[in-house]
Amino acid sequence: MLLSRDRILTTHVGSLPRSERLSELLIAREAGEPIDEAEFSAARTAAVRDVVAKQKAAGIDVGNDGEQQRVGFQTYIPQRMSGFAGESKRRRGRDYEEFPELTEALLRRFPRRSRMQNAPEAQAEIRYTGDDAIGSEIARFQAAVKALDAFPESFMTAPSPGICSSTMLNAHYPSHEAYLMALARELAHEYRAIVDAGLVLQIDAPDLAMDRAMFYRDLSDTDFVKACELHVAAINKGIEDLPAERVRLHVCWGNWDGPHIHDVPLDLILPALYQCKAGALSLEFSNPRHQHEYEALKRHKLPPHLALIPGVVDSTNNFVEHPRVVARRLEEAVAVVGDRERVIAGADCGFGTFTGREWVIAPVVWLKLKSIRDGADLASRALWGKSAA
Repeated sequence: MLLSRDRILTTHVGSLPRSERLSELLIAREAGEPIDEAEFSAARTAAVRDVVAKQKAAGIDVGNDGEQQRVGFQTYIPQRMSGFAGESKRRRGRDYEEFPELTEALLRRFPRRSRMQNAPEAQAEIRYTGDDAIGSEIARFQAAVKALDAFPESFMTAPSPGICSSTMLNAHYPSHEAYLMALARELAHEYRAIVDAGLVLQIDAPDLAMDRAMFYRDLSDTDFVKACELHVAAINKGIEDLPAERVRLHVCWGNWDGPHIHDVPLDLILPALYQCKAGALSLEFSNPRHQHEYEALKRHKLPPHLALIPGVVDSTNNFVEHPRVVARRLEEAVAVVGDRERVIAGADCGFGTFTGREWVIAPVVWLKLKSIRDGADLASRALWGKSAA
């Protein structure tokens, strides 16, 4: 994993806007409707190349395929495993239950979107059905990177066992822990394929924060921390044979513009996050509910083996953060970490976590990524001097 040796490097969390036609094809495929496979393949190839080009133009150092080939950041998994069927009855977040106006606004704004609350459930033993899908994704992405001479380093995302368990609910295994560990065992195939291809693996684990107000809302704080530790243990099982420096962990409080008044404080969960055997930790710090959370890093110092990827732009609004705002956020991150080399500029969350539910319009996404680059350059000059590259 590249570190910020002579300047602050830039990355983002993963998902990027999809074209309208690609979105239609992904949603139709998820619904089991017939689609033209040749058109679908061509649409994915064009989309991946387009987002790679736009990331390069924005100055992103560590880029990816924008999750253009997936219908959602975790809900694509049932397409790659046997044992899933039916429909999960996943509870909505407390924001949406306490403020029904949010649900009404969501339905008006995103009338056609991929499945979020009603993904399939595990009704039999789950088994990964082969590496063809992930292999095809990797090949398409790496071809675009090579053709465009983009990125000194590339990454690809995959969901944590925990977020899969709380999205595709368990209707087969004798316990939640048994289901978690089965998911870890099978997701390990995807994790290894990504690392073996020379990419950095980013594990998306909103379950470690967001699920405090969803799946685990009825637990005490103490019991939620125990649940986090179990979820981290499942991640560690899935990556146990992989080098820590080739893995980064993304944790967030959910990618929506609601009140977030029930979000768990970072202070409570940070020690559990440190138990993950990853080399970098990606966290939200631009979300208005969490801009103060650097205080938690002062109380729980970042272990020396971890890099920090702070979110320096918000992924739920159409404001383009001024580069000086980004620079200030990065300088604050460096001050609390105590090491400029272990800070990499990122975004709070993905910009297209579910197909058809993009809060930020596409032109603004590219401007936000450019602001990450420009702000990182300003911070670099302050941290390294005028000679910063």
